[in-house]
Amino acid sequence: MKAMILAAGRGERMRPLTDTTPKPLLQVAGRPLIEYHLERLAAADITEVVINHSWLGEQIERSLGTGERWGVRISYSPEPEPLETGGGILQALPLLGKQPFLVVNGDVWCDFPFWRLPSRPEGVAHLVLVDNPPHKPQGDFGFRDGRLHCGSGRRLTYSGIGVYSAELFEGCRPGRFPLAPLLRRAVRQGRVAGEHYTGCWLDVGTPGRLRE
Repeated sequence: MKAMILAAGRGERMRPLTDTTPKPLLQVAGRPLIEYHLERLAAADITEVVINHSWLGEQIERSLGTGERWGVRISYSPEPEPLETGGGILQALPLLGKQPFLVVNGDVWCDFPFWRLPSRPEGVAHLVLVDNPPHKPQGDFGFRDGRLHCGSGRRLTYSGIGVYSAELFEGCRPGRFPLAPLLRRAVRQGRVAGEHYTGCWLDVGTPGRLRE
């Protein structure tokens, strides 16, 4: 299975830190955040990695190179103008191939064991859900018997980690568009499975959370 690290965001909430450094290269415990993902992917024997980038993307390519330091091979998907999550994944599909692939947000820190993800989702996606963080108490989706739903009851937050089938993007046109509407539609159709992860996870989206 190949993986994609989403790294094209401008990082507006992280300014002024991201005025000169792309968010995935911000330091966590003395190392760029994105390096932790590369290490954990390699540990799970996921060695083909696609990274999209836009703002200060040349710094990402210069810092990570081919990926051989971590035992992976990196391909880059540059976006002259940010395409948002959905558009960015769609543009990268030729690099990701026809088989299901892993996607992980470049601005989360976690110890999730990537090796335990299914190589093929039941439906069009398998999402990792976490308990709702303080900044998102309402959550994203309901979860019951291994399936996601949009009904009433307790909701959990999408972690930014998931396995996707290219089928999710059928009919989408190239350009800028978000991923969330595609996921909500697929969830309503009963085509998204998932799991609830209770280990370490942090959305490093603001300077305060980065300090944590």
